[in-house]
Amino acid sequence: MKRLEGKVAWVTGAASGIGLASAERFAAEGAVVIGSDIAESDGWKPVEATAPGSSFHFADVRDADAQEELVGQIIREHGRLDILVTAAGVAGGGQVHTLDIEEWDRVQDINLKGTMLSCRAALKPMVQARSGSIVTIASVEGLEGCEGGSTYNASKGGVVLLTKNIANDYGPANIRANAICPGFIDTPMFQSVISHLGPIADSIRNQHKLKRWGRPSEIAGAAFFLASDDSSFVTGTALAVDGGYTAGHSHGLTAI
Repeated sequence: MKRLEGKVAWVTGAASGIGLASAERFAAEGAVVIGSDIAESDGWKPVEATAPGSSFHFADVRDADAQEELVGQIIREHGRLDILVTAAGVAGGGQVHTLDIEEWDRVQDINLKGTMLSCRAALKPMVQARSGSIVTIASVEGLEGCEGGSTYNASKGGVVLLTKNIANDYGPANIRANAICPGFIDTPMFQSVISHLGPIADSIRNQHKLKRWGRPSEIAGAAFFLASDDSSFVTGTALAVDGGYTAGHSHGLTAI
């Protein structure tokens, strides 16, 4: 038996990257997957083929009404919502004294407020069912600082603590909430950022102790674990899936 058979999962940011990889993994494990994004998805059709009943929807995570409407549609069509993965997000940064306020608001609205609105919509049917698993996608930059990170780091740090608060508030209803904190993962958003960094990119890659970028499928594997009954006693954690990025500093004192 597939380990998510009979489950219904909603994945935001599902058009590409970590969101699409999570949707593909969940579908392969038997879940009906509802994907949402503000972008079209060329890769979504295999999800629908793998998991009949799955569907893709246009929805902006900043739009509270759109989130509520989509969850209502999920409940009408499928009768339940078991899993939420909040993969919608954008990059952003800059030094605080030069940061444009509109840029700050854009990143916070999508990464932090958008995550909250998705959780808010999903929690309502989960509370009624007394069951559910929420997996938020934060970042290693939500666990520690990074040069020039400012607004992105602040938004992802907020996601980590929001997730812990949800775990506290809804644990008595058998609803689990966990954050994944990826390292630098080779996604379209990542490529749009790293392509401007030149030689600095090598330094960032080498901060990962495995000396490579992560793959979206590797984050999807962690999301599957946290969404499934394999993690039934795991809630309120911030799981770094980062190739050792946050393991500590390397200064070349040892060699293999």
